[in-house]
Amino acid sequence: MPFPVDIKYIIETEQELGLVFPDSFKSKMTKENGGELMTEDDDWQLFPFFDKSDNKRMSRTCNHIVLETKQARTWDNFPDNGIAIASNGSGDNLILLPLDTDNKKLREEIYLWQHETGEIQQVAKTIDELTEE
Repeated sequence: MPFPVDIKYIIETEQELGLVFPDSFKSKMTKENGGELMTEDDDWQLFPFFDKSDNKRMSRTCNHIVLETKQARTWDNFPDNGIAIASNGSGDNLILLPLDTDNKKLREEIYLWQHETGEIQQVAKTIDELTEE
């Protein structure tokens, strides 16, 4: 079960990555840091922001966005500028990509990266499309 996260941990992640996450993504994650998402074709486990507020939260967020992105970047066809935000457990990731006009700010759109082919396709305009009940 996801917990809320203090915005300071999101800011720490942004500083570590040198990127700014989309407002809709930050808003969702401050309320529920992690959890599940659903696309038309798959179910996804959303990577949390690393929460160092106590041992329990550190344990629950050890598969955080920075770690999972670093691991994804070991694949030959993972985009150098991609940020992994979720996994389907089969190797594919949902990712965020930077804006064309500002490579330090991530787009609102959510993309599917397929690990076998390296294909990238948009699956949602915002994180809210995947979290609506």
